[in-house]
Amino acid sequence: MNARDMAERIVLRLREAGFAAYFAGGCVRDMLRSVEPADYDVATSARPEDIRRLFAKTVPVGEAFGVVLVIEDAHEFEVATFRSDGPYTDGRHPDAVTFTDVEGDVRRRDFTVNGMMFDPAEQRVIDLVGGRADLAAKVIRAIGEPRHRFEEDRLRLVRAVRFAARLGFVIEPATRAAIVEYAPRIGSVSPERIAREIQLILGDHSRGAAFRMLDELGLLAQILPEIVAMKGIGQSEKWHPEGDVFEHTMRCLEVAGDARWELSLAALLHDVGKPRAADGHGFAGHERIGAEMADDIARRLRLSNREREKIVWLVHNHMKFTVAREMREGTLRRLMSEPLFDDLAELHRIDATASAGDLSEYEFVLERRRVFLAEKPPVKPFITGHDLIARGLKPGPVFAEILDEVYDAQLEGAFSDPPGALAFLDEVLRRRGL
Repeated sequence: MNARDMAERIVLRLREAGFAAYFAGGCVRDMLRSVEPADYDVATSARPEDIRRLFAKTVPVGEAFGVVLVIEDAHEFEVATFRSDGPYTDGRHPDAVTFTDVEGDVRRRDFTVNGMMFDPAEQRVIDLVGGRADLAAKVIRAIGEPRHRFEEDRLRLVRAVRFAARLGFVIEPATRAAIVEYAPRIGSVSPERIAREIQLILGDHSRGAAFRMLDELGLLAQILPEIVAMKGIGQSEKWHPEGDVFEHTMRCLEVAGDARWELSLAALLHDVGKPRAADGHGFAGHERIGAEMADDIARRLRLSNREREKIVWLVHNHMKFTVAREMREGTLRRLMSEPLFDDLAELHRIDATASAGDLSEYEFVLERRRVFLAEKPPVKPFITGHDLIARGLKPGPVFAEILDEVYDAQLEGAFSDPPGALAFLDEVLRRRGL
């Protein structure tokens, strides 16, 4: 049984118990566009306690707001009681909700194209807000007074952009004007919620259009001012005929294709250090500065440690392919052994494609790696930090340099077993006077 069949079964069970129930929100929008919905939400006159009584597996994720997850065959369906919302003092949650009817529920939703319901029994669309006409006209329009909708939940400012970009729609003038007016207030939204919207934007092919729109509406300056700072930072026309750093970055997003959101975020931030590194002659050290800034941004958005470390590493190393031909063999082999090598290669391809389009360095490194993998090189270094600590060294910059030097030598074939590695290590320590 597919997801739609299971959702229809939930609606039928609610109907049989005497309650009104319909598909609601984005799934209706997608069905009308002949797009398979990612999930199906159900709106009903049943109260949370009724929903829990009718279904064997439920999770009360927001009973105060009338929301219960119903689990059918390991699939989760959000089943919500018709409600109208009171004032939103915190710009996120209503201070109180009142359970209501279909019309009351629809009119508290965000945009008209998300405000329709569908009766699967009668195959009938319930449209009280003009959503079907706006869907046909490819328009994102707030339901009712736009300022009220954005005052209720300011994350809707970013959601409007995400929907417009993903669907290829325009934002109607009154809604657009309200977004511009309320953009300075987006800072009241929690970093985690903003980060989630950024992730959804960056995970889609429309990411470039979305970020250009965020900029036009004044939202980007509030969320990621470091990206806006790229504007007007000129680059060599030889390597960047597309224009300044901002334009290059937007084009990176546009050519990122199927990149996962983390790689897309690395593409967004890979040149974030250039405005600070610019000295009139170039951008020396911008990858190091950019990595520090990417770390700050990731912490500000409260990304996980794994996500943050991945993005920072990619930003810090994004120039490595450009000097691959001059690298020592061991250094190149170490680069090709990195767990994030595939992502780094794709970041370089995106970067090069969005500028002069020269992929020769990309092709050189990938060919070297093909040969490298065919040789079945050692995966793990023979020498670790424990060996250095055993010889009295303390972790620090020199510590890391020694580990890299010994591993480079291992990859170059200077020794082939742990005893040989230890002998080489001792020679390195003697040479360094350690």
